[in-house]
Amino acid sequence: MRTPREQHTSRSPEPPPPASRRRGSPHRASPFGAFPFRGSPHRLSPFRLSRHRGSRAALFAAATAATLAASATLGTVLASAAAAGCRIDYRVTNQWPDGFGASVAITNLGDPVTSWSLVWSYSAGQRVTQAWNATVSSSGDRVTATNVGHNGTIATNGSVEFGFNGTWNGTSNPAPATFALNGVTCTGGVAPTATTPGGPPTSTPPTTAPPTTAPPSSPPPTVPAGARQVEELDRGLVSVRSGGGNLVSWRLLGTETSGVSFNLYRGGTRVNSSPITGATNYLDTGAAAGAGYTVRAVVGGTEQAASAPALQFPNGYLDVSLQIPPGGTTPTGEAYTYSANDASVGDLDGDGRYEIVLKWDPSNAKDNSQSGYTGNVYVDAYTLTGTRLWRIDLGRNIRAGAHYTQFQVYDYDGDGRAEVAMKTADGTRSGTGQVIGSASADHRNSSGYVLAGPEYLTMFDGRTGAALSTVDYLPPRGTVADWGDSYGNRVDRFLAATAYLDGQRPSLVMSRGYYTRTVVVAWDFRNGALTRRWTFDSNSAGRQYAGQGNHNLSIADVDRDGRDEIVFGAMCLDDNGSALWNTGNGHGDAMHVGDLDPARPGLEVFKVDEDASKPSSWFADARTGQVLWSTSASGDNGRGVSADIYAGSPGAESWSAAVDGLRSPSGANVGRKPSSINFLAWWDGDPVRELVDATRIDKYGTGGETRLLTGSGVAANNGTKATPAISADILGDWREEVVWRTADSGALRIYSTGTSTSTRIYTLMHDPQYRTAVAWQNTAYNQPPHPSFFIGNGMSTPPVPAIYLR
Repeated sequence: MRTPREQHTSRSPEPPPPASRRRGSPHRASPFGAFPFRGSPHRLSPFRLSRHRGSRAALFAAATAATLAASATLGTVLASAAAAGCRIDYRVTNQWPDGFGASVAITNLGDPVTSWSLVWSYSAGQRVTQAWNATVSSSGDRVTATNVGHNGTIATNGSVEFGFNGTWNGTSNPAPATFALNGVTCTGGVAPTATTPGGPPTSTPPTTAPPTTAPPSSPPPTVPAGARQVEELDRGLVSVRSGGGNLVSWRLLGTETSGVSFNLYRGGTRVNSSPITGATNYLDTGAAAGAGYTVRAVVGGTEQAASAPALQFPNGYLDVSLQIPPGGTTPTGEAYTYSANDASVGDLDGDGRYEIVLKWDPSNAKDNSQSGYTGNVYVDAYTLTGTRLWRIDLGRNIRAGAHYTQFQVYDYDGDGRAEVAMKTADGTRSGTGQVIGSASADHRNSSGYVLAGPEYLTMFDGRTGAALSTVDYLPPRGTVADWGDSYGNRVDRFLAATAYLDGQRPSLVMSRGYYTRTVVVAWDFRNGALTRRWTFDSNSAGRQYAGQGNHNLSIADVDRDGRDEIVFGAMCLDDNGSALWNTGNGHGDAMHVGDLDPARPGLEVFKVDEDASKPSSWFADARTGQVLWSTSASGDNGRGVSADIYAGSPGAESWSAAVDGLRSPSGANVGRKPSSINFLAWWDGDPVRELVDATRIDKYGTGGETRLLTGSGVAANNGTKATPAISADILGDWREEVVWRTADSGALRIYSTGTSTSTRIYTLMHDPQYRTAVAWQNTAYNQPPHPSFFIGNGMSTPPVPAIYLR
């Protein structure tokens, strides 16, 4: 197996986000001093800094087997210039034959400091070559790192973090034995001169090395049987201008589906006369545009801490500024520019608020069937306030197009911060400047295809964009013709998803091929490394499983055993990678999996087909694959949707391009087919879903659609597919936001509803099926997400989700 080699170059890396702090600390470091943690009414939202959740033990374990020895004494220093107690968490984030990347976190346990200098010495000849978020100089084995402008201040119990690339001898790369901050040796203890919050100073400094497992800031959660780990989200409070007032909405968390009410505050004034026990929204009629809001939960009659201030949508939307990559020229002289394409969300820094991960496509992106060179693909991360955290350049050996780069954003290792996974190649450059493989390799052929050279799968750090683990992409392409053609079309058809295959923690699912041979591989990311869980290969499983994949896939616990299955088009794989069922109906362009017929137990699948000899569409039991009804063959049925869009018929309605009418869960024609066959969103006040197509949102009616929203100055993605960058329950209550790029790609414009609802549902992002659907939404031909329970006219109370927080 070839080992990817990450090379250092002199190109400056994109800096990772600013300082982070340990969970449980009462303050966090900021360029503007210290401000309270999440939940404080005084939080300064424009300057959101990441924070660590839970123990930092993983940082020690990831570095090397060496631990940090402690000094027997601590010096006495001035609070304005130095610390009287500190802890250093040093970890090697990546290592290759002649280089490595590292991250250093400084936690100030003593008096506040306004500037810092950290000194350490190497014992095996390592050298620092490149740094970010610090200025680093060396004299032999001695290294000195000093703060840059924005991260000099460290409050008591606050933290800052910086990173660097270095060289080593390829044999031994031990962690430094000691660190000194502003002349004080860091032992993890506090000297008598410093006063620590909550108790007297330590009278005697520790004389032993800190434990490899630091005590957690709170007891580990008791995991209920069958529960799945999900994100610890904040309230997602938003204020949307609505007529002469503001619609303010917030998340009901999946861990508090009963027994919690809320008080809403405009500034310091409570606007509700009694606690809000219904839907988590409030129309503040007559309020001034731009009024500030916070919300407080009320539990057992006691008001809890205030949320972060509401994000303001003064015109019904929020613009997230983007940094457009510079254009370029192909080897054949074709100029190209960039536009924002598909996006996903994840809590990259662990603060409870989503960040956006965005793919940039060049103007010469190609379908696999088309020859020609393309520009590089870039992947960026942005906060909701428009700060770019990092940029990954996939390099010349990853072709641009809808079928090549499917990226997944999820917290795979359970540390409270999301990672980002995607296929990489020689020349891919991480968000911190690391180069994967050979920086100079060019595997493109004269037709622009990449049919030679190594292929990798990389897990990136969501905070910094650093490469955390890189492995060979499986399966390798092998002989190109084995995938259905010899010129490079079907060999590079990739899909990606995230699934809870063990019923508790998420795994990464990557695949290759769906027209003929199909290979699906499941990966776990634990303890900083990608490891293969299982492989499904139609070559060994049986020829009947070849050619059954879609241009998309879905993840759901179809057999209700607590573990997810992969609905891979016309077939379904069990959580262990074995085939669960196969209809044999072959390839198609669209598919929907959810509780589409609430009158039946379990989930259903609605899918359209491309094979002229197969049903044009079919509706099946998701557990067994039994087809409950189908429509006659009619060639390539390229579009299909299923959702409850019509209150006049129970359950979801299904419709498609090649079939007349609107079909009920029994297959009966119940009326007029909608004018669009594309995306969906819950937008207005009732639980019936709305239609999203191009840059508009419509309400279905038996006589025609009613326009609810026309996006202004925005554009849809992916040509005739006309899909948004992303649509999901990103903010506010359970209704969905729709995100389009502005026409010039200068921003992502997030639209959120301004209509009140009386329906109370916990955030859909705490329904694991819906959350994993948001993760796979960007895959190939984008499809809207569906939860594991029915939302629609006459719906029952949603089930309490079996979830837990880290």
